[in-house]
Amino acid sequence: MDFSGEGGAEGGADMDFGEGGGEGEGGADMDFSEGGGEGEGGADMDFAGGGEGEGGGDAVGGDLIGDLAGGGETVDDTATDRPTRTREAREEIFAVQQIYALRINRVEISPSFAATLNDPFVSHPAIAIGLNYWWTNVLAIGANFLWYEGLENESDLNFFVRRSTRLAVPVSAYQFGAHLAFTYVPLYGKFAMFNEFIFQWDAYIVGGVGIMRTRPVPVVDPEIRNFDYDIRVAFNLGVGIRVFVSRWLAVFAEFRDYMYLEQLEALQVALGEDRSNPQTWTQGDPAFTNNVTVHLGLTFFFPFEFEYQLPR
Repeated sequence: MDFSGEGGAEGGADMDFGEGGGEGEGGADMDFSEGGGEGEGGADMDFAGGGEGEGGGDAVGGDLIGDLAGGGETVDDTATDRPTRTREAREEIFAVQQIYALRINRVEISPSFAATLNDPFVSHPAIAIGLNYWWTNVLAIGANFLWYEGLENESDLNFFVRRSTRLAVPVSAYQFGAHLAFTYVPLYGKFAMFNEFIFQWDAYIVGGVGIMRTRPVPVVDPEIRNFDYDIRVAFNLGVGIRVFVSRWLAVFAEFRDYMYLEQLEALQVALGEDRSNPQTWTQGDPAFTNNVTVHLGLTFFFPFEFEYQLPR
């Protein structure tokens, strides 16, 4: 092995690490020089920059050092195996959402069926309709009208009490009621039904004043006494809940108490000519009467469509 600048070696192997050219004869000649050398024998391996080898053959596959150093082309398998990233669609969710159905500057029409809850002797069902104008989203002014005549029915309980005990319970009949009222909505929200449907609701307070046209029903002395309808001043106060089916249609339930002073039939029968005197047919002092009523009906808002003044 010759590590000198120039020279040669004879024998079993000749390995030249010098800078100049060199020749080697024998079994193998390995040249690591830059100038390139020739070797004769069993094999010639040249690691130099531009040398050639004669004998067994050239270096297989080209430049081995260059391949090991990364000079060759490689295929990046991760480039094909890496999944492509898709852009996810995002839906904007607002923490504070807009009111589902605005009421401001809309007209509300509410047909309903009404029934009395606190009179066991006479039922007072009625067909009712309400009209409201919402000048803000929570305040409305309106009126409602109820028609009773022809729908009332006296309970059999009153008849059996009179026949068995000879005692009469004075009752009244209603013809109609007309009332003005203010409505205020303090609560509203939404709820889920069957984990599938979402409904918007609101709760409201209503109160006002109006009139009722009523009369006593003659049960003590029906052969002589006969009463006409008369006007009574009535106050009303109630609460209700409304569930929206759409932005212009809702169903509602309402409890309202119509309070007024009723003139009831006298329980005593005057004797003689006073029996036919209408002044003796009624009690001296009017009785404070509560007509607690439940309303069930629909609500229609006009116009059907509306626009929000502020963006979401």
